[in-house]
Amino acid sequence: MLASLILYSGLVLMLGGAGLTVAALLAPAPESRAAGSGTRLDAFAPVWQFHEVHALRIEAPPARVFDAIKRVRADEIFLFRTLTWIRRGGRRLPQNILNAGTEQPIIDVATHSTFTLLADEAPREIVMGTVVIAPTGTSRADTRRVFDGPVPPGFAVGTMNFLVTPDGPNASRVSTETRVFANGASTRRRFAVYWRVIYPGSAIIRRMWLRAIERRAIAIERRALDAG
Repeated sequence: MLASLILYSGLVLMLGGAGLTVAALLAPAPESRAAGSGTRLDAFAPVWQFHEVHALRIEAPPARVFDAIKRVRADEIFLFRTLTWIRRGGRRLPQNILNAGTEQPIIDVATHSTFTLLADEAPREIVMGTVVIAPTGTSRADTRRVFDGPVPPGFAVGTMNFLVTPDGPNASRVSTETRVFANGASTRRRFAVYWRVIYPGSAIIRRMWLRAIERRAIAIERRALDAG
């Protein structure tokens, strides 16, 4: 009797945990709006339902940090290639953000493949956008036009920036923020499941990306000081 009760209790807990997991994946995503237009990201993505932001203080001036953002490669970002390999299911893909290689800066790889460069305002901010869900039959040219106006129904659009601001003498604060807007209830539900599955890995990549920027920015600054 006791063994049966323990087995029943374990089954109830297991099913309850599974139910909570499914409920979390399917929970509605509230809509947020930018308070103003202080950044170019606010201009391109004023409304979103999915969001993440990470920041780091770097002992280098904004120009060096911005230069580092433009130069960092995928192989400089700890776990980047491992996590993106998992994300693409080990499939061979053309060079893009999920298969970035080791020769080109990752920003160049992204903007020459699945991302559109929306703003490049040195030494302050760079903004990129990508279509993450599109209606069946949508062409590559159609996805680029999405950024020219309001997001059409059935699309989910991701917008990402790097923002550099001075933070004391010879130091900077660099942040990276991602906003995703899904237009339509079914599109939002589809992306919500995907987002909640990939978010932990995405957060790791963003933090390690900032660390890679830090290492490169400090190296650039040291070379400049040595040369001077």
